[in-house]
Amino acid sequence: MDKLVENLIELCSVTGVSGREENVRQLLIKKLKVPYQVDNVGNLVVELGEGEETVAIMAHMDEIGLIITGVNNDGTLNFRKIGGFDDRILAGSHVQVVTESGMLEGVIGITPPHLSSQQTIENLRIDIGCKSKQEAEALGVKVPDYAVFKKHASLLNGEFFAMRSLDDRFGCLALLEVLNRVKDEKLSRKIYFVWTVQEEIGLKGAKAFVASHRIDVCYAVDSFACCSSLTGDVTVGKGPVLRMLDNSAFASYELMKEILNLAEKHDLPVQVGVTGGGTDGSVAMEFGAKMVPVTLAVRYLHTPAEYISIKDLKNLIELLTLLIVENV
Repeated sequence: MDKLVENLIELCSVTGVSGREENVRQLLIKKLKVPYQVDNVGNLVVELGEGEETVAIMAHMDEIGLIITGVNNDGTLNFRKIGGFDDRILAGSHVQVVTESGMLEGVIGITPPHLSSQQTIENLRIDIGCKSKQEAEALGVKVPDYAVFKKHASLLNGEFFAMRSLDDRFGCLALLEVLNRVKDEKLSRKIYFVWTVQEEIGLKGAKAFVASHRIDVCYAVDSFACCSSLTGDVTVGKGPVLRMLDNSAFASYELMKEILNLAEKHDLPVQVGVTGGGTDGSVAMEFGAKMVPVTLAVRYLHTPAEYISIKDLKNLIELLTLLIVENV
């Protein structure tokens, strides 16, 4: 198996919903070969280079999931969603409940249609195989433990890769790969590599970072939800995507043209598109930075079957490296 895919599976397999990114951060720290800092809110930051101009390249560590809100007398667990996703993916899901004592397997079952037609999101529960509240609590379950959808990795037709939490673990991996490529270069700008927290619930980590650091240029490395009439011709497999407009910001048109010229010079495929949602880059823009999210088209975003092109990921890493070493 491709080493890049192996590393991607490793990162996606780690659990870390918004606010509980510590397992992801620890894995990233293990892989770093340069000095780093962890700030007060949990962002992981590496600083390279010197110069007046500052560039931030950001990817978020957190994933969507569930927060445990209580334990019922029958041993099942109540929960609420953390991050935005369609309620339809809950019913029948396999989940992993993360406690201080370890990981517990669970399922979200529904009453079969033979017995009831009145199933709503409000009466869904996580079943961890316990028969009482005391039994569940004895296993270490408590508020606010969390659960993630169980991870399955699939390589499709040798080119496409599907797994839960690709959003935004592919971005986390891309930052690592780019950092390893440029760490020994003589960089004429100050470059911040920032792995952020709590993106899925309001870009909280990015807000904390840019509030305390002056940023001139920001590249948010994140997902581009596709594919629909809203996103036009953008599709998986045709290259990284400059996410020029979403629900949070209109990116820098001037910077877009510079990126496209660079990509053309190096014969790299790049798409330009419009989608929904938001990225950490919009926060940097609010603090005065030029910003373009440099993203990957992701099919089935915020489901257990998130789906990217490995070729796109390799081209993303190449493009991000060029943006840093060629001062774009």
